[in-house]
Amino acid sequence: MNLFNLFGNKSFSHGVHLEEYKEETNSKSTRRLAFAPEIIVPLAQNIGKPAKPIVYKGQHITRGELIAESTGFMSVPLHAPVTGTVKSIELVKVADGGKQLAIIITTSLNSGQHVIASETYNNYLSMSREALVKAVQDTGIVGLGGAAFPSHVKMTTPENTPIHTILVNGCECEPFLTTDHRVMLERIEQLILGIHIAMKCLAAPKAIIGIEDNKLNVLQEIRPHLPNNGSISIEAIKTKYPQGAQKMLASALLGIEIPSGGRSSAVGLAIFNVATLAKIGLLLPAAQGYTERIITITGDNLTNPGNYLTPLGTPLRFLLEQAGFTDTGEASIILGGPMMGMPARSLDVPITKATGAVLVLDERATGHDHDDIMPCIKCSRCLQACPIHLNPSEMGLLAANRQYQTMEENHHLNDCFECGACSYVCPSNIPLVQYFRIAKALNHERHLSDE
Repeated sequence: MNLFNLFGNKSFSHGVHLEEYKEETNSKSTRRLAFAPEIIVPLAQNIGKPAKPIVYKGQHITRGELIAESTGFMSVPLHAPVTGTVKSIELVKVADGGKQLAIIITTSLNSGQHVIASETYNNYLSMSREALVKAVQDTGIVGLGGAAFPSHVKMTTPENTPIHTILVNGCECEPFLTTDHRVMLERIEQLILGIHIAMKCLAAPKAIIGIEDNKLNVLQEIRPHLPNNGSISIEAIKTKYPQGAQKMLASALLGIEIPSGGRSSAVGLAIFNVATLAKIGLLLPAAQGYTERIITITGDNLTNPGNYLTPLGTPLRFLLEQAGFTDTGEASIILGGPMMGMPARSLDVPITKATGAVLVLDERATGHDHDDIMPCIKCSRCLQACPIHLNPSEMGLLAANRQYQTMEENHHLNDCFECGACSYVCPSNIPLVQYFRIAKALNHERHLSDE
């Protein structure tokens, strides 16, 4: 009997089936990455306001020490990823090609790198919801699925917006990525504790962990740890991209549709990544700050791919050297997954809170000659792939004619979450998702100019 038949065949309509390329890292235990000689900590590592530095040049700091404070509700603090000395606070290159203000730390390589001792929240589950949310903010945690949305903000909803279910996203549907898979196998107690904390903050009576059916060993490992009252459950759903997107996960697990332009809270849901909640379950009881995360380092030209517990602020060049990267001059370096990740503009940019993977992909791995763009042949493959049921072909033609406002007003451009499924299936190699990103950016500028 197919084991998956025991759990049903839940999924969403449309989407694409991708080669997974996960076998090189999904069975390897997480290893700790060495501490780089120099750490670069950008102040803007979350959606919202950047943190404000509270250290000065020449100051000795200890790993875990607060080095930048939050500047409002839509902001989180930063903590020292290493013990060392503040070298400077200056503008540095970041992954998107721009520059940001950052705290640069010279690592004390002879230090034991012990995390600074903190008072523990021994009674955190009996704290008020408001105090617990503030404690989550004080850890500096953000969504680790890539969006970097402050987690404490998501744990705060108006009284007239009750949350009936927390969905815990363990799908990890992007190829190559196995970070969440390892977290669910290696940090089960922390994950369950983080779920309880989220349920307390949101007064949610129920939580469901959703995994794809290519991770059934996770289901077998987690089930014995679930509470007997059934408040937390785990379900396997069909392996398909982009199964882990919020709208797709809600549809697959509960048959609930998140409305166009609406938030998951509008239909009584709160959705978190498994790594986010596992990190909360680790940090909050010890009142510690977020200083490191697990990152998948994989792809081509690597002698030692795997999942690495990496200090935030580690330069990309150092990280790749630790994984045995051989630079052939032809490989592309991508931060994140191959479908939604961002090409690294420099090897000297730092790892941030939002970095979940570093991929090294040569021309053989990409499978397309992206320079060879042909006219649309009206094959409708992009329509069949789009999980939001948009018309990427029509939107692409509008983008080519710079009809960006029409795309937004008449074709639901803002519902596109840039999963890249349309570009992936296009036989003409039209970079549709790139067109849509440009259209959104230009529309945003137009709205700002109209204010």
